[in-house]
Amino acid sequence: MTEKTARGATVVVKSDKGLSLQHPSFELVHDNGKRETFDTPRARVGAGPGNDLIIDDPTVSAVHLEIAATERGFRLRDLDSTNGTRVNGVRVSDAMLEPGQVVSVGAVPLTFQIGQESIRQPMSDKQELFGAVGQSPAMRAIFSRVERAGRTDATVLIQGETGTGKEVIAWSIYEASKRKDQPFVVVDCGAIAKNLIESELFGHEKGAFTGAVNKRLGAFERAHGGTVFLDELGELDIELQPKLLRVLERREITRVGGEKTIPVDVRIIAATNRDLRGMVARGEFREDLYYRLAVVTLELPALRERKEDIPLLVDRFLDDIGSSMGELPEGAMDRFMDHAWPGNCRELKNAVERAVVLGETRFLGRPSASGGASAEGRPVPEGQGQFEIDLEIPYKDQKNAVIADFEEQYVKKLVKHHKGNVSASARQAGIDRMSLHKILARYGLDAREVGRS
Repeated sequence: MTEKTARGATVVVKSDKGLSLQHPSFELVHDNGKRETFDTPRARVGAGPGNDLIIDDPTVSAVHLEIAATERGFRLRDLDSTNGTRVNGVRVSDAMLEPGQVVSVGAVPLTFQIGQESIRQPMSDKQELFGAVGQSPAMRAIFSRVERAGRTDATVLIQGETGTGKEVIAWSIYEASKRKDQPFVVVDCGAIAKNLIESELFGHEKGAFTGAVNKRLGAFERAHGGTVFLDELGELDIELQPKLLRVLERREITRVGGEKTIPVDVRIIAATNRDLRGMVARGEFREDLYYRLAVVTLELPALRERKEDIPLLVDRFLDDIGSSMGELPEGAMDRFMDHAWPGNCRELKNAVERAVVLGETRFLGRPSASGGASAEGRPVPEGQGQFEIDLEIPYKDQKNAVIADFEEQYVKKLVKHHKGNVSASARQAGIDRMSLHKILARYGLDAREVGRS
């Protein structure tokens, strides 16, 4: 059985081979009639290397815009370009595209059209895969890619926002592979001092530098026969990137202070919350290294984009602490489903533990309780918030969560007050319409739906 996609929407289809996510290809047509066809779920347009369509024009930014297939159709996002993106002459930051609309990339007009070909992404029949859980179509498509990648030694690049479960997916790939009984060595590229990262990766010889009193094996030698997981790869210094590229190409390393090359048999999985393709376009990450890493790519969706997975995740987190649904405060699941989760699965995990231990369902950045009461039941004066402080979460993450929660609550109230009118909302807030559209998009909010709520 197949289903016809409506205006380019991504849909679930069933066939004798099982379920798949299906979306049509799309085209961008130049003024001279030349057609650029895209059959990927996500495509970038810009002037720099690493884009799916490179436009050599001074008005086009290095990374200008992105077009992605979604369940609502094709979504265009301007990526903070200098000269902006316009759809039929109207400047936009985030918009759903219709066939025949003219997308102006800076000063370069392109006509958007839905293609004739349909692209399918197989979906796994599993809702759990080696510790990763998800029943949403997006996650089951990820699971299918994990299962297929696990049968090979292909290098995998996992991308997604902070807290989306990149390390969990990396472990799933390892467990699905023929190397699962060999070492799994994790290197957090963002947590190791710049002057120590080379030694951590490749090892060092005795006397190689001050303090090197003994020979030390690096991650690649320790993982011989197994898998190296390079977490937060986007933090790797550009001066060290050629040495990592050499490992990928030649499968050999040289210890710091050494001269001998040492062969290594490893599978490499990398993860980052940074936009590597954007970094490539801006000259901040090596293009050749990016393509060596991105043999298989996995784009993990934000939790706000797959809220149907929240009950499964809550159940998993409860099980991890030896608890059950019955121990959650009344209404907790409703509040979990309503929250935008800027910190994604990691934030949800902390919220579940807090709900069981303290009986609270507030989130970082929210007032202590609804109705203006503190956790102890004392009234909170108007305009004064009591915020949850968790010393196990880094300052930066908590600060970002507080700001994100404020943004989400503010724009909801603002847009609801103006019945979904973005222009009127932006005027009252003292910001431009584009900025307000970006905030709404960040939390998966539709102005019209908020206005009707």
